[in-house]
Amino acid sequence: MNFPIIAPSVLSADFANLGRDIEMINASEADWFHVDVMDGVFVPNISFGFPVIKSLQKLGKKPLDVHLMIVQPERYIKDFKAVGADILSVHYEACTHLHRTIYAIKEEGMKAGVAINPHTPVHLLKDIIKDIDLVCMMSVNPGFGGQKFIEQTYAKCYDLKAMILAAGSSCLIEIDGGVNAETAPKLLNSGADVLVAGNYVFASSDPVSTIQSLKNTGKDTTLAS
Repeated sequence: MNFPIIAPSVLSADFANLGRDIEMINASEADWFHVDVMDGVFVPNISFGFPVIKSLQKLGKKPLDVHLMIVQPERYIKDFKAVGADILSVHYEACTHLHRTIYAIKEEGMKAGVAINPHTPVHLLKDIIKDIDLVCMMSVNPGFGGQKFIEQTYAKCYDLKAMILAAGSSCLIEIDGGVNAETAPKLLNSGADVLVAGNYVFASSDPVSTIQSLKNTGKDTTLAS
């Protein structure tokens, strides 16, 4: 995989022209589709259900990175596999039995991720960091797009990268929220591997070029190691 991995957030797409926006991502240098699933309970918003994700999987030509912002995510693991999820991330804050949930995801043949809210310390993932494929670090409060980036994210990302390296883990760090031309280089230099971009891509006059500019963002590996 050519880093950074760019995952446009479909939540920011034009739902009246979703097929068009999916084709745009297919034709771009984006690596994944990022799909936010919200239940109106864990976060104050409701988003995609299974039929929409299944349609996205049929049209999309890139992996589906599904981020569950829902309570009791373990109840729906098989369902998300059935509609085409390739990567499934659950929230640390929503899982009573996180280890069990992670291995249930892996047993279905998906990559397993853990998402953390801005206030959740990264050290809480120490015991599971070698078992997961991805940490989705929220850099805004979850639930809505277009929020202001939380500056503390850089330090959290740096600390998480240090913990991953110390554990000998191959876990990737994904940043979700407030990614743009200003924050992207700093995030990559803090250790991020995957950038989720929503409004920055879809509100652009040229989304394909915007994705390309994110993909070409330089990464100073001396700062991330």
